[in-house]
Amino acid sequence: MPNIRPAFHTVEADGVHVFYREAGPKDAPVMLLLHGFPTSSHMFRELIPLLATKYRVIAPDLPGFGFTEVPAGRDYVYSFDSLALTMDAFTRALGLEKYALYVFDYGAPTGLRLAAAHPERVTALVSQNGNAYLEGLGDAWAPLRKYWAEPSAENRDAIRVMLTLETTRWQYVHGVADPSQVAPETWQLDHALMQRPGNGEIQLDLFLDYASNLALYPRFQAFFRETQVPTLVIWGRNDPFFIPPGAEAFRRDNPNAVVKLLDTGHFALETHVDTIAAEIHVLLERAGV
Repeated sequence: MPNIRPAFHTVEADGVHVFYREAGPKDAPVMLLLHGFPTSSHMFRELIPLLATKYRVIAPDLPGFGFTEVPAGRDYVYSFDSLALTMDAFTRALGLEKYALYVFDYGAPTGLRLAAAHPERVTALVSQNGNAYLEGLGDAWAPLRKYWAEPSAENRDAIRVMLTLETTRWQYVHGVADPSQVAPETWQLDHALMQRPGNGEIQLDLFLDYASNLALYPRFQAFFRETQVPTLVIWGRNDPFFIPPGAEAFRRDNPNAVVKLLDTGHFALETHVDTIAAEIHVLLERAGV
């Protein structure tokens, strides 16, 4: 029986001390899990054991999140290009030549940069509320769009509300039929880590740079279209940030993509981890992974 309980490691990649969780057989096919804002690999704590029965599951913390540490002397520029470069270095540090890719929120533009640059590495794709289409951006993006259009100090300060405990909790429970299903340590941990010195400014820098992802959507869509990689799009339909039309749009470039909408919010793993794990196993078996 493989060890399905994750071990916790740190590896140096791109001058960054990348923290990651790993479980499953060392010689098994790899699944790489990329988290989003405002969380970390902690969001995969229940999914990892369900996948590690058959796969080597690896979930790193992105720079600026979780327990990954960026040395002060590294002079790190917090952009999505930088996150992708660090994750590329991370995969090379671990010798990951092929992997199925699970992307969520910020993990989508990060992981899809890797996929577009190295399509031969990606054996399958799971998008869980990981957007790649303009129609997937909900009304909740209005304050950020204003910030992109005019990155003034006033507009930057206006979105600091995104970093509060109240807003972080809201992201977890909004659209969830029974909020008592969502463990309170999720938003408490995220908030505590965001309170580290300087981290608030890092998050505001990434909010501003998110506009760069929209410019790359055609490149991501070309990856879907040209590779027809086996794809599962499984979203919480009540997510105010990434709305159902963004999930359905995947079929436009990959008609074989499986699209499933769940009656939950942004953090669908908090309420539907068993369903999502089962669908991933079906996808990977169909893909021959």
